[in-house]
Amino acid sequence: MARKNPFASIMDNGNAPAERPVARDYAFKGASRSLISSIDEMAAQAGKLLEGETIVEVDPDLVDQSFANDRLNVDQEDYEADYAQVLESIRSSGQNSPALLRPHPERSGRYMLVFGRLRWRAAKELGLKLRAVIKEISERDHVIAQGQENNARANTSFIEKALFAADIVQRKFDEDNATALAAIGVDRPTLSKMLSVASIPKDLLEAIGRAKAVGRDRWYELKLLLDKPGNVDAALALTSNSDFQGMPSEARFDAIVAKLKASKPRRRAAPAPSKRTWAPSDGRVAAEMVASGKKFTIALKAKGTDATAFGDYLSENLNELYEAFRREKRATTHGD
Repeated sequence: MARKNPFASIMDNGNAPAERPVARDYAFKGASRSLISSIDEMAAQAGKLLEGETIVEVDPDLVDQSFANDRLNVDQEDYEADYAQVLESIRSSGQNSPALLRPHPERSGRYMLVFGRLRWRAAKELGLKLRAVIKEISERDHVIAQGQENNARANTSFIEKALFAADIVQRKFDEDNATALAAIGVDRPTLSKMLSVASIPKDLLEAIGRAKAVGRDRWYELKLLLDKPGNVDAALALTSNSDFQGMPSEARFDAIVAKLKASKPRRRAAPAPSKRTWAPSDGRVAAEMVASGKKFTIALKAKGTDATAFGDYLSENLNELYEAFRREKRATTHGD
């Protein structure tokens, strides 16, 4: 039996957004279903959630933000540019597209924002009611709807989507990451790369920022560079530079990649070799023994020809010496 769409229409009061073609229902049967792969389809899905629904007006002060964070808490000027456009549009012609809310799961009489953050913020600033659709949906359906609406917008950067995907996976909605795949609208190899990129240290991600023009492949390239010994420290050292901090987000990303490509990876220092010396009581010969890993070297020095003669003697008797060594080793090991 097909799974019921949790966003099925309730009624149409004439205020719903204009109908637009829908590619397919976002609900899926297991991980084997074909995944949404284009921005047009994601936009259609986000719009479908509101089609035919009753739009109400809600006091924005009764609305709390989503539990799932899909924004980096940096680059506020970049966010403000997006917000200014939404604010001016609502100021001049009203809120044409409703937000999606759900009854707050923990606070009676309040709502949680699923999507429409900028519309909600503009309504608060302008002293207007927030036009919204209110739906009783699960936490899992919440993140799917939020992710699909994000994918329908051009101003959500790759790194923000990657962090959102990682947040969904960490909440363990399912074992096969099907929820994250549906919310982000990518295939499994791409999701794997997104999760890898999302593991970049938080301090470094915040120092770089949204980098809206930087896509999946370049972020993954940075992740591979950071996996090399010493490169995380080198990148973090660069972020403390005042010139770096004054760059746009994309330029900060480029500066770190250039720095890491130019720097040679650190090699682990080899342990210092172990040295010993030996000399008989008459001092006629001296030996220096050096142990370095699997190599052991004996160097002989002497007055006259004793060094050569003693060296020849050792060489000619190596078989007997080695067998004596093995007998003693066996006796020690077996307690004989």
